[in-house]
Amino acid sequence: MTFQELEDNIHQLKAEGKQYFTTSSFQTHSLVLLHMLSKIDKAIPVYFINTGYHFPETVAFRDKIMSDFGLTNLVDLKPLTPKNMQRGTDGKMFFTSDPDYCCYLNKTQPMDAVLMKYDYWINGVRADQSKTRASMKVVQDAPHGTKRLHPMLDWNSKMIHDYRKENQLPEHPLEAKGYFSIGCEPCTRKFDLDMQERESRWYGMNKTECGLHTDLIEK
Repeated sequence: MTFQELEDNIHQLKAEGKQYFTTSSFQTHSLVLLHMLSKIDKAIPVYFINTGYHFPETVAFRDKIMSDFGLTNLVDLKPLTPKNMQRGTDGKMFFTSDPDYCCYLNKTQPMDAVLMKYDYWINGVRADQSKTRASMKVVQDAPHGTKRLHPMLDWNSKMIHDYRKENQLPEHPLEAKGYFSIGCEPCTRKFDLDMQERESRWYGMNKTECGLHTDLIEK
């Protein structure tokens, strides 16, 4: 989807009185969608799923980008379950013993509640990121009658790079230290050249999705 197509879609949503929002992990490749949205609607709600496990660099970068792009509506979405209750019977935190359940508590469950408030979720997934995402459609149903809009679905890494270069967008500060796909600190490792884009997340766990794009989407 081009910038003009995205702008036309958002203007149509506004004309129809639809409520919409976006989410961002504030990684380098996420900035293209945010930058385009900032030129269309600076008041769009931008949800940051604050698991409590993010690198401090990510949180600082989030605040810088919101300010630099002139976006005015950051929503810091936190889990419903406190950290002292995110342990198994063995006392281990779920991110070590049950990463799927950890992602559910810290990401999927709180986002599921958000979907009840909106008509459209503008989401930056790309088809070239994983097999799961390759099967998605530009507009797709989500729970609670919400729809997902995927304007970046047909973009690839070169298009992201070219847009970033043309618009002089910054990169996440951890990229200079060897990180590429950056999530929660306990489950993220530095990138190796033999990895796919998202393999540095949950490395060695046979896991590349947190549930946001598998559970909160109608097949």
